[in-house]
Amino acid sequence: MKTKILFTLLFFFSIAVLSQTDYYIPRNVLKAYEKETRSFEGKPGKNYWQNSSDYKIQLSVNPKTRILCGREFITYYNNSPDTLTEIVIRLYPNISKPSSKRDFNVSEDALTEGVKISSFSFNKSNLNPDDKNIFKYNGTNLRVILKDKIAPASKSEIEIEWSFEIPKTNYARMGTYDSTSFFIAYWYPQMAVYDDIDGWDYNEYTGYTEMYNDFSNFEVDITVPNGFHIWSTGVWQNPDEILSNEYLKRYEQAKQSDEVIRIFSSDDLKNPSRYKATSETHTFKFKADKVPDFAFGMSDHYLWDAVSYVTPANKRIYIAAAYKESSKDFVDVAFYAKETIKYFSEELPAIPFPYPSCTVWNGSGGMEYPMIVNNGSAQSKEGTVGVTSHEIAHQYMPFYMGINERKYAFMDEGWAVMLPFDFQERMTEGAMPRERNVFGFEYVAGNEMEMPLIVPSNLLSGYSYRVSAYARPGLAYDFLRDFLGKEKFLKALHLYMERWNGKHPIPWDFYFSFNEAAGEDLSWYWKPWFFEFGYPDLGIKSYELKDGTLKLEVEKVGNIPIPIKVTLMNADQSVKELYYTADVWKTGNKTFKIRVDNVNGINKIILGSPKIPDSKRDNNEVVIK
Repeated sequence: MKTKILFTLLFFFSIAVLSQTDYYIPRNVLKAYEKETRSFEGKPGKNYWQNSSDYKIQLSVNPKTRILCGREFITYYNNSPDTLTEIVIRLYPNISKPSSKRDFNVSEDALTEGVKISSFSFNKSNLNPDDKNIFKYNGTNLRVILKDKIAPASKSEIEIEWSFEIPKTNYARMGTYDSTSFFIAYWYPQMAVYDDIDGWDYNEYTGYTEMYNDFSNFEVDITVPNGFHIWSTGVWQNPDEILSNEYLKRYEQAKQSDEVIRIFSSDDLKNPSRYKATSETHTFKFKADKVPDFAFGMSDHYLWDAVSYVTPANKRIYIAAAYKESSKDFVDVAFYAKETIKYFSEELPAIPFPYPSCTVWNGSGGMEYPMIVNNGSAQSKEGTVGVTSHEIAHQYMPFYMGINERKYAFMDEGWAVMLPFDFQERMTEGAMPRERNVFGFEYVAGNEMEMPLIVPSNLLSGYSYRVSAYARPGLAYDFLRDFLGKEKFLKALHLYMERWNGKHPIPWDFYFSFNEAAGEDLSWYWKPWFFEFGYPDLGIKSYELKDGTLKLEVEKVGNIPIPIKVTLMNADQSVKELYYTADVWKTGNKTFKIRVDNVNGINKIILGSPKIPDSKRDNNEVVIK
């Protein structure tokens, strides 16, 4: 009976929400509004909470054996109103175990035995990692069943000693790049998120979906053989103990310089006295506050450039590039990174860069971590600027904003696509980031493999995931900015980011915040772009050209609202261009009528643009006879 009553209450509650917001909210999300951890105004509710951890990690890396050994002290803060009967710890390197689930095939060189835990204690009580009644291993997750529960508003102490083999190759965001270069990410035993939506995050890491972490504090000591350098998340605490005087001077100079300083050149790499250490190893110490993760790169033969930039908040940001000598494009990456951070800080999102440092480490592909990104070398300036700006954009989304990109990758990757559009076009003549995203979206839009953005990302794979995470939301945010106008768009974006930075926003927090800042219900836009199956398609329904007056009727064939661009042609030359933003469709009308006076000598009407997606372009052109 109680179950029926609860179901009835949830049903009517959901109906009320649907009538208020005019779009769907899942039942597990509705519970958060019922508990008032979230609000329909888009603000954190009066009962909002989130957990966090303090990590103190001491580790060593042996490049010859590729073995990483670590000892970790975690202070876990349970700020929730719940008593926790278990903890969930992520053991990311277990994705390399032969038996683990993965979203893609890997070579044998990528396989390892995963994480080996040699000791584990909870609140000073030693537990046996081999006790299957306590330790429940499931892929990359470890559930530890607690005899002594974690009370609300309390903290617990966890100590773990562990080791794993770094894969012989690089895949799934970490690994070996050459015999003495490694990028180490998704590596330490990490507390999973316990939140107000789902409780513990039990989603396994299988390769595609990326981060959802609490904001935590890190103190990390990394011991490596003398001659190796570490570039890392956080602020380097002991450069004076590591670098010899000449190189320490260059490093300190770069931290205050508006121009790029080369700290390690190819000639410097031949100098055995770069470091002060006389022993076989040296230990780099880093500290990072209120960040969702920690990663680092290491090598004994990487070049090192650095520069700095002062934000509008009058904070100087240290910016570096560490790279192989063979990566010729990386000579300019420190500069590109500085210009990227300047653009983000001053123009879009026009919020000062949130961290004290940012390093671009030269590995492969493109992958973001707090204060450091792992980027491959590109064959063109457009490619180098593109991957640099895209990965640095992630410092805002998901890191500054604490987004659950395991479920909502469009809240993170889509923004990293859209935010640098203007910058990428400005920095590289002929760059076409918008056109590339239009092409990627059009290719699959409306096909049965394309899912609405609101479908959780961890349920998608392949091209379904790529379009949902990147192309479709990137264009949706760009057209949103287009019809709101730059001023109103920034006002809305700032309201959303001010409310939710350092927290865990979900899509509805974004929608409700933008509605409030815009002063209107934007559900006419949210629903087709984010909630519905469908595709963009405009067509010329009819036209009449008489006595120099053109009457044109544009039909919205697809359900997704997009801008209208009309080009009037004469002998393959543009005579006149007309442009209307996507909000011409907010009335719900299926057609839009255009009248143009004083039109003479046109012989063709073209609807659309390479920057506007249209799934069926054969209805976009008429020849006037």
